[in-house]
Amino acid sequence: THAFLMAVSLAVAAVPEGLPAVVTVSLALGLQRMVRRNALVRKLPSVETLGTVTVICSDKTGTLTKNEMTVQEIWADDHRYSVSGIGYLPIGEFREDGRGPLPPPAPRVLLDDDGPSASLDNPLDVALRIGAWCNNAQVTPPSKGVGDWKVVGDPTEAALIVAALKRQLPVRTGTSKIRFEIPFDSNRKMMSAMIQQTNGEPILYSKGAPESLLSRCQFELRGGRVTELTPARREQILSVNASMAKSALRVLALAFRSSDLTIPTEELETELVFVGLVGMMDPPREEARPAVLRCRSAGIRPVMITGDHPATAAAIATSLGILGPDDQLLTGKELEQLDDSTLEDRVEQISVYARASAEHKLRVIQALRSRGEVVAMTGDGVNDAPAIKAADIGIAMGITGTDVTKEAADMVLTDDNFVSIVAAVEEGRGIYDNIQKVLQFLLSCNTGEILLMLVASLLGWPAPLLPIQLLWINLVTDGFPALALSLEPPEPGIMRRKPRARKSTILDVPMACGILFQGVLVAAVSLTAFGLSYFRHPTNVEQAQAMAFCVLVYAELLRAVSARSRSLPVFKLGFFTNPYLLLAVLVSGLLQLSVTVSPFTQPIFGVSGHSGLEWFEIALLAALPMVVIESQKWLTSLGNKGPESEN
Repeated sequence: THAFLMAVSLAVAAVPEGLPAVVTVSLALGLQRMVRRNALVRKLPSVETLGTVTVICSDKTGTLTKNEMTVQEIWADDHRYSVSGIGYLPIGEFREDGRGPLPPPAPRVLLDDDGPSASLDNPLDVALRIGAWCNNAQVTPPSKGVGDWKVVGDPTEAALIVAALKRQLPVRTGTSKIRFEIPFDSNRKMMSAMIQQTNGEPILYSKGAPESLLSRCQFELRGGRVTELTPARREQILSVNASMAKSALRVLALAFRSSDLTIPTEELETELVFVGLVGMMDPPREEARPAVLRCRSAGIRPVMITGDHPATAAAIATSLGILGPDDQLLTGKELEQLDDSTLEDRVEQISVYARASAEHKLRVIQALRSRGEVVAMTGDGVNDAPAIKAADIGIAMGITGTDVTKEAADMVLTDDNFVSIVAAVEEGRGIYDNIQKVLQFLLSCNTGEILLMLVASLLGWPAPLLPIQLLWINLVTDGFPALALSLEPPEPGIMRRKPRARKSTILDVPMACGILFQGVLVAAVSLTAFGLSYFRHPTNVEQAQAMAFCVLVYAELLRAVSARSRSLPVFKLGFFTNPYLLLAVLVSGLLQLSVTVSPFTQPIFGVSGHSGLEWFEIALLAALPMVVIESQKWLTSLGNKGPESEN
């Protein structure tokens, strides 16, 4: 019967039955931490994948920038106008080429008070009116004059409305004068709206990417007259566009055409009259550059994919540290000329994609994955869903993202911020580390128990532990301490490591060697405690078992403290950075002490009180494995200049 109970107890001790529960709790608590850092994970397996990410492909607007567009410059009829004011407060001045402020438009400029038409004598006001009416955003004043102006819709369109309000021009407030719209899409890169003027005549207003819209223009508004757009003028306009883009401005072109409702829709966006260019600034987020640098130190390459002009994309990417001296920029048109094989050869050197569409994003993702990269991809529009689905980690924007994109994504950013992606990667690495720590701790403790029983049997000694003692050890050491280890915060330097290999296993060879080494240490000190007592009192096996019992429990509890990191000594982590573990060790230690000294539990567990010398031996032997392991980590850290040794 005793042999059967011992066999069952050893079988129980050999299996870390608390591991599934601890892993589940670790994942759940890790996801909560991610939510607090504005990353909502929709699919649990993504947590493990986050630790292996090697490339983050991100949009620019709103993710790397503040998504607070402000019109800063307008070019129309060879005149350059600067616009003052920031944000969406419609207060600012217009200055022509550094001159004094422009006066508001005279009443004669407006053909009617509430209609969208403007006199062609003032191209600036025509441009502002086109931007304000070819628009779906709304800008509303604060309630009762308190608070900020509120924006509903796209920030780019809101900036155009605010610019018109600064000029005291009427803006679109409803749909009564809108006959129909041709919405924006990533292929045309433009939007148009058919406006019903007060005089009854329809007029088409268009806005879009300068290269795309200019290709549909046959005329231009110049000197108050509609004149033919010559090739030389096209080159001049594109040159102005490039100079504005180099100043990190997002540039839109504006155009119109007199029309009638009999023209087929597919022919409307032709023979347009070019009016001007509008340059908007969307400042980079202050926290974006440090986040990009953290990515690079973590072995993760940030890639920007944007629909903006190449010069704008390059200026922003350079300021953020994404585009370095050895990195390349590729436009959507250049990408279309590359076959898949050529793109795969070049994709490792390209850090910025400009004038890119959703189809381009998908090709980039596929090329990166074919090179063995683990890719995280951000998106917000419906067209981004295929690329997000194809990525290893699809990330949707929680504020500007569509429902379709969120459904396809593995993770949703509640603040649309690139920093939250980096935070999610850090938490993902931390969660994976914690699971490894728990696994190593549990398996090393169980290995120590088995080795203790096995070696004692081979030496011909009595069993060092009773079945009930084995079960108690399993309960005390596998419970609270293991759970508290799963609450360990990410280690210092976790974002200065390279990503894990894609096919790496959670139980690797170094970890298996560590489990065996630590198990041997625990078994050795427990066997020593048993041997010392057994040889002092050969007839009192119960006392020797009590010694081994106490040493094993306290050695494993101290091992839990040492298990907080596989490479950093405890003093580098900080003793109080995981108070839950200290509390768990204290509670488990007191439970063990109560079992040892309480007259009610001593007969149940087959133990008796210890003398002062025996308590000294217990403390010394129980601390020895932790001292050896911590000394080893400390010596390793002295000679290791790598990131894991840094604080």
